Amino acid sequence: MNSGERAAIVKKIAAEIGFDRCGIALAAPIPHGDYLRRWLAEGRAGTMGYLHRHVESRIDVRAWLPSARSVIVAALNYHQPEPDSSGDTQRGRVAMYAWGEDYHVVVREKLEQLVSRLREQIAEPFDAKVCVDTSAIIERELAAMAGIGWIGKNTMVLDASLGSYFFLGEIMTDLELTPDTPQTDHCGTCTRCLDACPTQAFPRPYEMDARQCISYLTIEHRGEIDPALADKLGEWVFGCDVCQQVCPYNKDAPLTREARFAPARDDAARPLLSDILMWDDAAYQDFTKGRATDRARLDMWKRNARLASP
Repeated sequence: MNSGERAAIVKKIAAEIGFDRCGIALAAPIPHGDYLRRWLAEGRAGTMGYLHRHVESRIDVRAWLPSARSVIVAALNYHQPEPDSSGDTQRGRVAMYAWGEDYHVVVREKLEQLVSRLREQIAEPFDAKVCVDTSAIIERELAAMAGIGWIGKNTMVLDASLGSYFFLGEIMTDLELTPDTPQTDHCGTCTRCLDACPTQAFPRPYEMDARQCISYLTIEHRGEIDPALADKLGEWVFGCDVCQQVCPYNKDAPLTREARFAPARDDAARPLLSDILMWDDAAYQDFTKGRATDRARLDMWKRNARLASP
């Protein structure tokens, strides 16, 4: 079996499992490794100290898995209709990716299914490591290398037909697989994502300063938020979708086929601010259990709700 035949099997199984896209990249250095080093040196990671660790594997996955020859990258759409509650200042807003079941669990299960079925169909033994947003790698760079999409001006991976509302997951393997061709950048002269950002987190196209980003401020940043930025958070209490909401490629993007990404509860997308402010540990656990929303601690949720309150 040659590398092309193996790659075809990978993509066939990925589609059968339910992934919306599957591409393959060579296990090699990412194109923007020097930029990552500068980005970190300039302090743009804010308080996310973990990004300064294992920089070598973020630049080249072979520093993490020396035997790796190929990286399988899969995308799973989570796009769904927005709730009809615009203008309701009594409710906060949660980023779409966190409405349903924790994507780390859903995507990992599918990737593990993919590995299991590959072992059934490819006779030769092979190493495989599954990654879903927790390993020291740069997923969006690998996705672009694998032809899943191009990296847009808002630094997210975009595909002309799928948009940007999708999760990424990777399988590092020592299998030799024919790589895909990267997509061409189709952002053109559009700057809607940059112009719409409430906190102006993009100092220039294709660059993002995490310290200014609402997602970082509401989910990753511990402690108080700079008043100059706090006044710009709007209704967001967990994450932010503004740069995706205005992207033309998301206007007609398909809706997810994955039922587990549907809102886990009636208030998953728009929780009452008054409820959040009254949460004790049990209420917090009830709201966040089994969802990516547990990334922010209880005190952070209350901080965010205070800032979002009219």
